[in-house]
Amino acid sequence: MGRITSSRSQLKPDPKFDSILASKFINCLMWDGKKTTAQAVFYRALDELKKRIPDAESIDVFTTAVENVKPHIEVRSKRVGGASYQVPMQVSRARQQSLAIRWILTAVRDKKGRPMHLRLADELAAAYNREGQAMTKRENTHRMAEANKAFAHFAW
Repeated sequence: MGRITSSRSQLKPDPKFDSILASKFINCLMWDGKKTTAQAVFYRALDELKKRIPDAESIDVFTTAVENVKPHIEVRSKRVGGASYQVPMQVSRARQQSLAIRWILTAVRDKKGRPMHLRLADELAAAYNREGQAMTKRENTHRMAEANKAFAHFAW
C-alpha cells in the first residue's frame, strides 16, 4: 500500500515564488529526475524576463504567459458510423494548463543553439505579448475548432 502516485494534492509550491503553477512547470521542464537543474533553468529564465520586462514582476509575467497560451476549445476525433469527425469541444481547466505548459516547452525545445534559460525567457516573453510559437499553436487549435463547428452536434 506504500505507493505514492503523483497527483494535485502531492504537488508542493515552488520554493522561491510559492507558486503551484511554477512548481508544475518545473516538473514538466525536468528531464531524468534532475529537478535542481530544471529549477535553475526556470529561475534563470525568470531573471532574464525581469531584465526584459522590468516594470512587471517576473512570476506574474510567467503566469500571464501561461494564461495567454491556454486554449478554450479544441478538436477531438469522434467516430460516427464509419467516418471520423473532428468535433470541437470545451477544454477542461486542468487540460488547458497542461496543454499550455506542453506547448511552451515544445516551442522552447524546438529552438536549438542557445542556452535553455534564454530560449525559455524568449518564449515566455513572446507568450506574454500574445505572440510566439506556443501562441501560434493555440491560434491554430482555435481555428481548427472554428472550422469544424458544423460537427459540434456530435459532441456528447
